Formats: sequence, structure tokens, C-alpha cells
Amino acid sequence: MALLAFFLGLIIGMGLWFWQSHRFHWQLRRLLQMLQTGSSNSIAVFPRLQREIAKQQQQHQELQTQLQTYQELLQVAPLGYLQVDEENQLLWCNQQAQQLLGLQKWEPGQVRLLLELVRSYELDQLIEQTRIEQQPQVREWMFHPACVDAAALVDVRTLALRASSWPLNAGQVGVFLENWQSLVELNRARDRWVSDLAHELRTPLTSIRLVVETLQEHLDLPLRRWVDRLVPEVDRLINLVQNWLELSQLELDPTKQLSCQPVEVRTLLYATWQILEPLARQKQIALDYSGPETLWLRADKSRLTQVFLNLFDNSIKYSPVSGTIWVKVKVLPVADACRNQVQIDIIDSGPGFPDSDLPHVFQRLYRVDAARTREPDSLNNGSGLGLAIVQQIIHAHGGSVKARNHPDTGGAWLQVELSDTMADS
Repeated sequence: MALLAFFLGLIIGMGLWFWQSHRFHWQLRRLLQMLQTGSSNSIAVFPRLQREIAKQQQQHQELQTQLQTYQELLQVAPLGYLQVDEENQLLWCNQQAQQLLGLQKWEPGQVRLLLELVRSYELDQLIEQTRIEQQPQVREWMFHPACVDAAALVDVRTLALRASSWPLNAGQVGVFLENWQSLVELNRARDRWVSDLAHELRTPLTSIRLVVETLQEHLDLPLRRWVDRLVPEVDRLINLVQNWLELSQLELDPTKQLSCQPVEVRTLLYATWQILEPLARQKQIALDYSGPETLWLRADKSRLTQVFLNLFDNSIKYSPVSGTIWVKVKVLPVADACRNQVQIDIIDSGPGFPDSDLPHVFQRLYRVDAARTREPDSLNNGSGLGLAIVQQIIHAHGGSVKARNHPDTGGAWLQVELSDTMADS
């Protein structure tokens, strides 16, 4: 944050320099107009004009020196920085931005369209959104550098970039660029290592489960009570390993993990609820469905069942006794009449997600605040991977999932959007 604050101050200083320069030229034109009128005050105005010119020249020189200092600091900064005008013409960028974006054709002093130099839809969209909303924006994406030399194409590497934009005066936009590729590679190496470890743990855990079952049959009380306490813990470990392996497979190649077929949405939701009805009956929780009676999508039925098992399970766990879980399904308008865009809202009346946890609920192994208590008899059993798996399955279907708190019930609000993107496959 300190580094970002420094750069923001740098941008403000550059803006002040441009403003002072504009003010100087405006005053100069005004004084010259007064001289051209031939009034009797022209002789008296001339000494004042000289003083104002000298003053403005001194201020201009100071701001020019300050601007040059700022530009030199930006040149050696660890972050890339570029600045465009109201027509998206590149005004200036530092060496780090040139390296990240491959701006070999740009030279200091040139003013060219950014799109001619960098073919990045994400960067253009970020700049335009910043200019329209006049608010700072942040975006992450995989950048594919352009390469005109076919021989050098092999050496071109895709980069994970994170851009932070800031609106400036006169429609200009400043953008800071960070190279996140090393962080992405580190996360991949970590996930690969944990997946390999989970794969190796699966066999010994299964063996331990068999041994525990055998001991249950041959031990008498009170020793059997200790073995009975061991069983759910072993099951929890097996479930955690299985969930992690499943998540890794989904991330490796999502589409290959899907077996798509026509699925009727309402029937699927009720069939999934029936699996968890014994848990719901213990707390006298009811399901309230609203939406189309018949709605078909082409999707992986078993994977969607897994999605709604996780979502219903969470809602049951955190709903109060005699509560209600609302499921609202609606078809969103799309340009193609042959395809369906479906929104499915699952809303409970529990305590909801703490605001600090909302950005992280779909992360692996993330546990929300203790206010949302966990129950040992849950199917998911608190592995911390349920919502991460939900997100991967929905993304594999070309959809999205969001977590919020509902303004009316105060409970958790999970919103799933599914598109019939495979209708022609």
C-alpha cells in the first residue's frame, strides 16, 4: 500500500505540473491581449508582465525538474506504469511496463494508440471502465504477448498480470502493472505437491478404515467406545483426500471431467434435496421452490447433483430450527433463443457470511467465522473444499457462482448461473 500511495502521489504531482503549465499559457495569452488593445495602461502593464513571465518561468522550471525526477523514479520502479489520454493514445510508460507488455515499437515522445502496441482486450476494458466510472479499478488476467517473429514465438511466455488503474484529469488514465506469474507458478507447484500427497494418502487411509472396522467387531465396551470415536475422524480424512483429488482433476482439465446430457433442473433440485431430507427433518427445515415447472439444460447431471448437495448441506447446517430454504429459479434473457441462461438462487435464514469472509468463501480449505457453526453429521463434514469444488464444477460448465448475504433474510445467498453453452455439442 505504501508503494501504491507513493505512485499515486507521483501521478498527482505530474497532474499539477500539467495544470500549472496550462495556467501559465492562459495568463500569458491574457496579458498579450491586453497589450494588443493599445490602451493607455499598456506601458504600466509591461513591467508587471515581465515579473509574471519571470515568475511563471521559474515555476515552470521547478515543475519540469520535479516531473523529470518523478519519471526517473518511475523508470526504476518494480511496478510497470503507463498513461493514456482520452483517446487511448499511449503518452508515457516506464521500462518495466515496456518489458511486461512487449512495447518494443514504442519510443519516448511517441504518441500512438495503445491498441496498436498492445493487443489486450482486458487492458482496454479496464481503462475504459476506469474512465467511465471515474473510480480506481483492479483486474487480473493471463496476457499473451504478440510476436511478429515466428522464430521467437517459442520463447514467448504467457504472463499473469494484475493491473490497478486510476482516473486522471482530462479523460486520462494511469495504470500500474504487476507481474504475478511467479505467484501463479508457486501456487501451481503447491497444488501439484498437495495433490500428489493426497494420492499417496488414499491407500493407507483406506487400510486404516478396514482395520478400524475389524476392531469394532472384536472389541467390547469400554474399549469399543474409543474405536467408535476413531471412525468419523478416519472418514473425515478420507473425504478430505478424495475432495482434494477431485478438485485437482477439475482444475487440470475441466471439460474432460464432464459427461453432458439433457437435465431437467427442477427434478434435479428435488432429487438432491431428497438425499439430504433426513438432515433437514431433524431441524424441521422446509424447502420453498419457485420457478419454471419444466426447464431443460445440457449439463453433467452427477456433477450438478454434487454442486447442490454441497449448497443444500451448507444451508441446512446454518439454518435455524423450523427454518426455510428458498430456491428461486429463473431464465435470464439471452440473444440466442435456442439456448438457456439460468439463474438459481439458494437462500437460507441463518447468520449469513461475515463480511470479511465473503471474498474468500470459495478458496480451498478456507473456514468461515465460527458464527457459522459446523455439525459433525454433515455430508461434507467440514473439509473446507466443498465450495471450492462447487466453483470449479460451475466454471467447467461455463457458468458462475457468487456468495452474498440476502438483504431480507440476513442468511447466506448462493447464486448460480448456468448457460446451455454445449447445446450444439
